[in-house]
Amino acid sequence: MEGFATPIANKFVSRLKEDKSVGSPVTIPDSPHMNLLGMGTGVKVYSFERSSHIGSKRSPWAVKRVSKHALSESVYQSRLSAEADILRRLKHPNVIGFRAYVPGKDGRLCLAMEECEISLNDLIEARSDKCYGPFPAEPILRVAVDISKALDYLHTEARIMHGDVKSNNVLIKGDFEIAKLCDFGVCIRVDANGMMDAAAPGANMGYVGTECWKAPELVDEDNCIVSTKADIFAYGLTLWEMLSLSVPHMDDLDADISSDMTDVSFSEESFLAKIGTRPCLPTYPLDDEHDPVVHVFNWCTEADLNDRPNAKQIVDYLEGPKTTNPVEVEA
Repeated sequence: MEGFATPIANKFVSRLKEDKSVGSPVTIPDSPHMNLLGMGTGVKVYSFERSSHIGSKRSPWAVKRVSKHALSESVYQSRLSAEADILRRLKHPNVIGFRAYVPGKDGRLCLAMEECEISLNDLIEARSDKCYGPFPAEPILRVAVDISKALDYLHTEARIMHGDVKSNNVLIKGDFEIAKLCDFGVCIRVDANGMMDAAAPGANMGYVGTECWKAPELVDEDNCIVSTKADIFAYGLTLWEMLSLSVPHMDDLDADISSDMTDVSFSEESFLAKIGTRPCLPTYPLDDEHDPVVHVFNWCTEADLNDRPNAKQIVDYLEGPKTTNPVEVEA
């Protein structure tokens, strides 16, 4: 993210304190006084139980802050500041809600957000551990509709591509009552055609994403095409995760693991060759009710980005009468 202009902290925090959505000044406690929810590259996320008002209970927040071991690397604070700047401008029921961006007691800036119960990835892992097989069609379709609506909003109104769509960045409330997209630290601004806006701040960092969810047009870094269609490809793989209960292409590692777990080897060349391709559907049979999910998965993971739908087409297909060929849905 070299050259990325990070918002000036004092000005930024001051703006947030004037924001009526933030309310009274917020004091974020030290990490040991919060419950760890999860962690990512250079950051950790905690649950912040706020003090209740008399006669009412305040909802908890999720607080993201740069890990202490990563403080010396300015890229992580730059990403967090950029994420806060983007998130506070987004207003959509399927995008995680912004709450505040303020210093904690130790001086580290903290991004406070709406807290959801659990990530889709956690639910996938729990189901896999219990050997339950794929999720039923109904919860997959709920996630599919919610996240496609979030992407439609991001791509057409907010003019950004998420840049890292995967099950880890989808949060679930209740029993699949609603799904919300989170983690906007590597967003890319796009133009009206959904292409990366080369003139926007931070455009020189290009696509970051996560390897296993990378679209084919991004594999060759010297000639990559960065557009919202990469989000669509990764979205298709996220639905595949709910069918396969696995990370894309991880079954292709051909791992050789010793009995004492001290030696693990795999063909990196074989694994990398799978990046940007459509993984096979699970070998176990799927119900007829899964047909719309399979159609959308195939549609979104077409090798040619021009053959993939936009997010609005996905929403129209999922909420309209189901056909055997989603490509028939008009733009």
